[in-house]
Amino acid sequence: MSAHTAIDTPRGRGKDAPAVVIESVAKHFGEVQALRGFSAKIHYGRLTGLVGPDGAGKTTLMRIMTGLLVPDGGSVTLAGFDVVKDNDAIHIVSGYMPQRFGLYEDLSVMENMRLYAQLRGMDADQHTNIFESLLDFTRLGPFTKRLAGKLSGGMKQKLGLACALMAKPEVLLLDEPSVGVDPVSRQDLWRMVQELTDDGMAVVWSTAYLDEAERCESVLLLNEGKLEFDGPPQELTDRLKERSFRLTGVSDERRAVLSRALNLGTVGDGVIQGDSVRVVLREDAGREEVDALADEVGAKLEPVQARFEDAFIDLLGGGPGGTSALAERMDEVKLDSDIAVSCLNLTKRFGDFTATDNVSFEVQRGEIFGLLGPNGAGKSTTFKMLCGLLKPTEGEAHVVGLDLRRATGAAKSQLGYMAQKFSLYGLLTVKQNLEFSAGVYGLEGAIKRERIDEMIETFDLKQYLTTSPDALPLGFRQRLALACALMHRPPVMFLDEPTSGVDPITRREFWTHINGLARKGVTVMVTTHFMDEAEYCDRVALMYRAKLIALDTPDALKRASRSDKHPDPTMEDAFIHLVESADMEDQARADAKAAA
Repeated sequence: MSAHTAIDTPRGRGKDAPAVVIESVAKHFGEVQALRGFSAKIHYGRLTGLVGPDGAGKTTLMRIMTGLLVPDGGSVTLAGFDVVKDNDAIHIVSGYMPQRFGLYEDLSVMENMRLYAQLRGMDADQHTNIFESLLDFTRLGPFTKRLAGKLSGGMKQKLGLACALMAKPEVLLLDEPSVGVDPVSRQDLWRMVQELTDDGMAVVWSTAYLDEAERCESVLLLNEGKLEFDGPPQELTDRLKERSFRLTGVSDERRAVLSRALNLGTVGDGVIQGDSVRVVLREDAGREEVDALADEVGAKLEPVQARFEDAFIDLLGGGPGGTSALAERMDEVKLDSDIAVSCLNLTKRFGDFTATDNVSFEVQRGEIFGLLGPNGAGKSTTFKMLCGLLKPTEGEAHVVGLDLRRATGAAKSQLGYMAQKFSLYGLLTVKQNLEFSAGVYGLEGAIKRERIDEMIETFDLKQYLTTSPDALPLGFRQRLALACALMHRPPVMFLDEPTSGVDPITRREFWTHINGLARKGVTVMVTTHFMDEAEYCDRVALMYRAKLIALDTPDALKRASRSDKHPDPTMEDAFIHLVESADMEDQARADAKAAA
């Protein structure tokens, strides 16, 4: 079913006319200049990406386009209507899905849809055909009676999209719709948006995933309220011709090699890619320093195709250096055993529902171990059992040799846990949160003051000490969460989607710390939906439907998923291949059972 058949979207303004016209728009909040006066046009039938680091002004621009904020200067017209003078019309011709979409979790899927129809001035009883079309379009038809609070992350985003499309908008504004969504669900979101743009709708997609921005037809790149780039992503990527390289053959030393590369004056950015290190040279820089590093570590340096992410980081002046000040202050972690974390036949049931089913693995001291899987696969439940926050129904779990069933308190003192939705205390200031965390972990006196000062300096929190965590930019909120989890310098770290929603530069800062900690012998277990981050892991375990379906190095998982369609697969390709293979195996078993 095509998009215009599915949702009957109106198109009366012609594909050549701009859907949104931004003219010298400016917005300030006190002394903070959120938008500094720039102009741009967004067109019908096109997917436009809105990208930039935390605090760049993306959400402010979105809220102005929807008529929720009034600009202090300039103007914005959407579908021919001024967002200020024609505010009522804006809410009819636009659909908006904010970053934290306001689903009512104690209402069902259908009840949420009916409510949003009424809020848009529609008679829900007279528009059952629209509900049916949207349910078909989003594939939510089988789940109309399920409470929104019981949906997976991907299904919540699909329901949010259905509600945003309720009034058949001409312009659809999506503020980071794929944050916290697994690659399979992201594919579904992309499919739906592609159908909408094929039908002529203008869609603006704000995103922290630069591989998503690369798939957009046009990109607006904001930084500190200014428009730094406006055009096809490939146009920006082309500026990096012959500046992207890969150091291969570094395998066991890749973290040390990355650190050294990032500290070279000629290197602007670098990341780990499985067993190799990818680097980007600064503009007009020669490759002599990188060649010398390759010779010294016995690596091969080969040119690779530039990515939009390379260009993004380069445009913003490059990423952070390769040295973690936090890790440098730590002593080498020494344990009685090389096994830091282990679980055997770990199982957790909630009534009739099995969240984790017979999971077993071991994690070495100093290893970065990735736990991946679609939304609802059982990753967070497994994490919580390994942290002593949930009691297993069956099986065993050990951290630094301590049995979590019998020595929960002692085990907790040996680990740091950064939750997926970290519950910083909103009634406390940033400094009070740090003081509280230090006290919880038993730090006192001079050592407590020293560690708090250390975290304030390392994570650049000084300007926010009297601020509530709820008022922090997302990147700083995550920094505070990581600081609280690391306060007592634990030998084992559990990081549950630590960089979800933060910009690529902040992600690199986090991984500089994580790599530095691992080099000091800290064991790191991490979940993530950023498949590029999985490349940093020594090994990756993939969970699906509560079971462990794969466990190997990132490069081995990619090799196993090669096909004619994907001769050089990415981690995202490998993820999707493994999930689809598991589905086919389950179906084959079901067919065999039925035949018997």
